[in-house]
Amino acid sequence: MSKNQIRKKILNLREKLYSENLSIKAEEVLKFIKKLNVKKKIIGCYYPVNYELNTIELIKKLIKNNYLVGLPVIKKNYHMDFYEYRTNDPLNVSRYGIPEPIKQKKLVPTILLIPMVAFDKNCNRLGYGGGFYDRFLEKNQNINLIKIGLAFSFQKVNQLPVSKFDKKLDYIFTEKKIYK
Repeated sequence: MSKNQIRKKILNLREKLYSENLSIKAEEVLKFIKKLNVKKKIIGCYYPVNYELNTIELIKKLIKNNYLVGLPVIKKNYHMDFYEYRTNDPLNVSRYGIPEPIKQKKLVPTILLIPMVAFDKNCNRLGYGGGFYDRFLEKNQNINLIKIGLAFSFQKVNQLPVSKFDKKLDYIFTEKKIYK
């Protein structure tokens, strides 16, 4: 199957199967992140849209545990940067329908929590097709950045077509298993 065929199939499945009861426990993700023992506690995260795995409770727990949390802001030419977000900060909705922090303090994450449409057992990720995360990872390849995908287990496919621009993740965290 092509990337577009996989994307269409999994997005339809995600909308059909999405439930607040089906989620990753924020406490489990927090415990996993703590085990990574990074010196700078800066997490790049995302605000959930389009039936993505809900990160709102996780963001609250990260902030409560003294992590700086940044959300992406889309820039020109399909690039993005992360800006600090605190629980009660106002958000702007981008032209892509994604809530973004009002730019104040730019952050460079040490851990990046990444949404996805699909993934395979080799920690390859399929996004929405804009290449925002791949460009961000390319731009920041000299930083020791830990890349963690967040997904539902049903988003796993046998094998994804991979191009030279696709960036592999270090881990994929689902409600059933951690892939690495």
